[in-house]
Amino acid sequence: MKIEIWSDVVCPFCYIGKRKFEKALEGFDQKEQVEIEWKSFQLDSEMAPAKGISVHQYLADRKGVSLEKGKEMNDYMTNMAKEVGLEYDFEKAVISNTLNAHRLLHFAKTKGLQQEAKERLFASYYTMGRDLGDLDTLVMIAQEIGLDPAAVRTMLESDEFINDVKMDQYHASQIGVQGVPFFVFNNKYAVSGAQPSSVFSEVLEKVWQEEQPLVNLGSAEGTCSIDGVCN
Repeated sequence: MKIEIWSDVVCPFCYIGKRKFEKALEGFDQKEQVEIEWKSFQLDSEMAPAKGISVHQYLADRKGVSLEKGKEMNDYMTNMAKEVGLEYDFEKAVISNTLNAHRLLHFAKTKGLQQEAKERLFASYYTMGRDLGDLDTLVMIAQEIGLDPAAVRTMLESDEFINDVKMDQYHASQIGVQGVPFFVFNNKYAVSGAQPSSVFSEVLEKVWQEEQPLVNLGSAEGTCSIDGVCN
C-alpha cells in the first residue's frame, strides 16, 4: 500500500496529523507493507524571511486580526499539539520560505531518509526555533539524520529539486487539494486534515482489504465456463 502525504513543514496541523496517522499505522497489522511518500506543498510560496517578526504577529497580519487574537490562535494549536505528545514553541519560531526545506526532503528521499528528514524539519521549526530558510541550518539538520553535509550543501546551492517541488504542488492542484495535510491511499482514497487516529485506521483497513486478491476456497465443481463446459 502506498500513501502519499502533502504537507508543509510550517503547517501546525501537518505535524499533529503526522502523529495521529502514525498512531493508526502502529496498530495496523500490515504496517510493514506500507510505503509512505511525503509530497511538497507550500502554504505560501512567496513568503519572504521576516526575522524579528513574531509568528503571532505574522498570523495576525495574515488573518487580519489583532496580535492578541493571533497569539490566542497559536496557543490553541499548542494545546492541540500537546494532546499528541508534541511541544510547540511559537515564541522561538522563525518565519522563512520553505522551498529549500522541501528540496531537502526530495534529496533525502533519494537516500532513503525522507521520513527522518520530515520529522527533523518539523521538530526543528516547532520545538527548536530553527530557521528552515537558512542553508547552514538545513545542512546541519541533514547531517543529524545521516546525510552527507557536503552533498546537501552542493544541492541547496544549485537548482536541483526545485521542479520536483513545483510538480508536487501542481499535482496537488490537479487532484483538488485545498489544504494540508492531505493523505492519498493507493491513489484511490483521500483523507484531508489532521483527522482522529480512528479515521486513519478505518481507511488503512478498508484499502488493505479492497486491494487483496480474492481467495477461492472451493473447487471448480458445479460451474460452467465461457466455452460451454460444465462440471
